[in-house]
Amino acid sequence: MARAVKVTIRVWPTAAEVAAGAAELFASVVGAAVAARGAARVAVSGGTTPKAMFALLADRSKPYFARVPWQRLHLFWVDERCVPPTDAESNYRMTDEAMLSKVPLAAVQIHRMEGELEPEIAAARYEATLRTEFSLEGAETPAFDLVLLGMGEDGHTASLFPHTAALHEMGRIVVANHVAQKETWRVTLTVPAIEMGREVAFLIEGAAKAQTVQDVFCGAYDAEAKPAQLIRPKNGRLTLLLDAAAAAKLPQLAGADCAEPGSTRVATLELK
Repeated sequence: MARAVKVTIRVWPTAAEVAAGAAELFASVVGAAVAARGAARVAVSGGTTPKAMFALLADRSKPYFARVPWQRLHLFWVDERCVPPTDAESNYRMTDEAMLSKVPLAAVQIHRMEGELEPEIAAARYEATLRTEFSLEGAETPAFDLVLLGMGEDGHTASLFPHTAALHEMGRIVVANHVAQKETWRVTLTVPAIEMGREVAFLIEGAAKAQTVQDVFCGAYDAEAKPAQLIRPKNGRLTLLLDAAAAAKLPQLAGADCAEPGSTRVATLELK
């Protein structure tokens, strides 16, 4: 049975404002984690919205840069394509170009998935990295301070695609996942690893995803077809950061005025 979760939905008029909202969340969570535990561990995804967020975080003229205690931050990835880190399709490369090359993060603070290796080897090595960095024993699962997710039009998140084997992996932290519909392999965190995040948020934008957002968060439960429905954080809280176009079909926001620049609308729903 799926775990009940309270979902906080935050909606801005534009994708640029979603990126700013995500940068605010990133800076706030990292600062709080460092204050509470001396370090912050964040898992990030690829895609357009994170790229814009990374650029804001790295911009020293913006308020976010100074608020992030960079020397105490460790950065991880939710998933990676099986390509070298220099490949245009690499999530690591995108993050490096948008943020890593511009901020004071040492190499030992950056923990990329080695997409250039054989998928199973890359997954095993990344799980070993997580076990070391989080000092895990036995069946323990890492608790990231923040997990930032995207969602595809097919309802996938991370590299948990519909009808793939990784959806059913409950014992491992990281797996190689064959995605037949894309004729490729990916390396991805598993559902249990994502769900342990202290803060878990979806960053979603664009009208093309509006129907998927409605289906995943308001429709019938069918996680095999809509894997994003699997993400039910252990703490019972989930956040959606959306632009108005992506949120257009959510009944919780029907008739909500979210047109003024800088405005935001907030709604909640319960996933049973």
